[in-house]
Amino acid sequence: MIASKTFSKFQGYFFILLAATLWGSIGPLAKLAFAQGVTPLEAAFYRAMFGWCFFFVHALIKRSIKIELRELPLFFVFSFFCVTLFFLSYQLAVARVGASLASVLLYTAPAWVIVLARVFLGEKISPLKLIALGLTLVGVYLISFSGKDVQVKINYLGIFFGLLSGFTYALYYILGKKILTHYNSFTIFTYILPLGCLPLFFFLPSTLPSNQALFTLFCLGFATTYLAYLSYYQGLKQLEASKASMVATIEPVVASLLAFFFWGEVLSFTGYMGAVLILVAVVLTIRL
Repeated sequence: MIASKTFSKFQGYFFILLAATLWGSIGPLAKLAFAQGVTPLEAAFYRAMFGWCFFFVHALIKRSIKIELRELPLFFVFSFFCVTLFFLSYQLAVARVGASLASVLLYTAPAWVIVLARVFLGEKISPLKLIALGLTLVGVYLISFSGKDVQVKINYLGIFFGLLSGFTYALYYILGKKILTHYNSFTIFTYILPLGCLPLFFFLPSTLPSNQALFTLFCLGFATTYLAYLSYYQGLKQLEASKASMVATIEPVVASLLAFFFWGEVLSFTGYMGAVLILVAVVLTIRL
């Protein structure tokens, strides 16, 4: 009974941590797909579309496929900002300023969420929440540049796209919190994934990936889109958007651990310090 009550109290954090762990596996699976000749844009498109297949079947089984026509504009806004613009801006940031700086700019999302959640959701900004945010941002910075001989290209357009990716990623929390009051997550993603990925279709190569690559992309879609977002929105139902966004920043820590186990990649001292700061921020957020 006590264990059940404890889990009930913290299950929102459990689901967000599970989602972040699944997102942390994007790197190993994507790296495998790239080795099989898949481009980053192809990986993003097929990851979303394979994930959509599972959401669509889930919605059919639950008989929860219908939405109100008056809600359709919100779905279009969600799909444009959180799928199309998010995927494109992050890819453009990586191309112009490199993966490390693009990752740091992407994880400005918790800062965006705290501000937007205050304006649109009425969530309070406490001093402890700001401390957790600071630890998160420093931790992501340290872990992103850990042990790498990185020459950051100062490209202002690239920085803009990186910040845009962080902003559109933050909108997942804000718009998601709004739309979850009316629909289940599987109904939401049944609509926003195909709507958001349609513009990306026109940028794809004319040839399909190999069967081996398609299987890898299938696994990517199932684990890091379907299961991850299902868990994430289950957690978001029970948490403030700002708390959920900070807990989810454990993703780069998980990605670094997987890189160590799969490829023997070792972080530098600053990288481990960054991981510790993120973990402290997550624990602090849970106790807020």
